[in-house]
Amino acid sequence: MIGKLTGVVDSVASDAAIIDVGGVGYVVHASGKTLGRLGARGSAVSLMIDTHVREDAISLFGFAETVERDWFRALLNVQGVGAKVALSILSVLAPDELARAVAAQDKAAVARANGVGPKLAQRVVSEMKDKAGGINLGAALAAGSTIDAVPVNGADGPMNDAVSALVNLGYRRAEAYGAVAKVMQKEGAAAPLNDLILKGLKELSQ
Repeated sequence: MIGKLTGVVDSVASDAAIIDVGGVGYVVHASGKTLGRLGARGSAVSLMIDTHVREDAISLFGFAETVERDWFRALLNVQGVGAKVALSILSVLAPDELARAVAAQDKAAVARANGVGPKLAQRVVSEMKDKAGGINLGAALAAGSTIDAVPVNGADGPMNDAVSALVNLGYRRAEAYGAVAKVMQKEGAAAPLNDLILKGLKELSQ
């Protein structure tokens, strides 16, 4: 099983790249975000690899960061999500954005991915809510809230009202959730609704 490839970029297509390792070209499927970071032909590259073996094919999936690979693996456990759909989701949502979308139960953000309809998007955020705690989010949430710090199940009351107010002002639900979660981390869970909204707006304006 291949767990990592280090070589140079031979070519990059819309959904995969060929990585030259010692004269052997490996076709590596990856998210749009990872492919966009590979650089021009001849650029040095090192990718984490998830190897999938089937009767008729061996497929390699590459990730610039371990946390993206972890989200990919977790997404595959959601009914109806295959490797292609998982990469599609990770192409529109970086790991930190996906973490916030799951925490905020923002199915609209997930539905932006090609091949993901409203029902599947709802299933993704619902099922991933329970799985996300087992992922080592690391840098994915370094600049924002952590799911453990503000539990999804505790998003009722003032927090939920504050998020809804910010959504009504035109912000995406995941963005609003992240901002309110930051305020709650600073001010405490007992912060009044008005503070959550006003300080949440300040976070969003930065």
